[in-house]
Amino acid sequence: MPSSQAPFRVGIGYDIHPLKAGRRCILGGVEIPSDSGPDGHSDADVLCHAIADAILGAAGLRDIGHYFPNTDPACKGMDSLDILRRARSEIGKLGYQLQNVDAAIIAERPKLSAHIDAMKECLAATLGLPVGCVGVKATTNEKLDDLGAGLGIAVHAICLIARA
Repeated sequence: MPSSQAPFRVGIGYDIHPLKAGRRCILGGVEIPSDSGPDGHSDADVLCHAIADAILGAAGLRDIGHYFPNTDPACKGMDSLDILRRARSEIGKLGYQLQNVDAAIIAERPKLSAHIDAMKECLAATLGLPVGCVGVKATTNEKLDDLGAGLGIAVHAICLIARA
């Protein structure tokens, strides 16, 4: 039978936000030049949100909505890098340390390839990981559904945590 004290644990995370004209587009803590950005209560950084949920989930903890409810005025416009720091802190309290993260951004726009390295560096610094332990890639939805129509951005993320 699996133990809650397992030496290694894996978590997955997912987030999606609609795009809104005039909003800043922040992904992985990096501002991306764009005429629209993800809409949400915080800075709506879907990349950080998906990674934070993966980290929390790996430790069997609640999702980011539990820690940062969108009904809390104190979270309005909040920097999502702070959400990542909190997720890392929460697993640390349980004796776990983050080992690596990997994420796939799904968006038709804006084009992200020129910004991937900056996102990886920012995420690595925030999470206390070597850059080589942070994977970020971008893909499109091949013009299918609302993501494919350029109406939003989604991210799938996974991570590995280990006993410290």
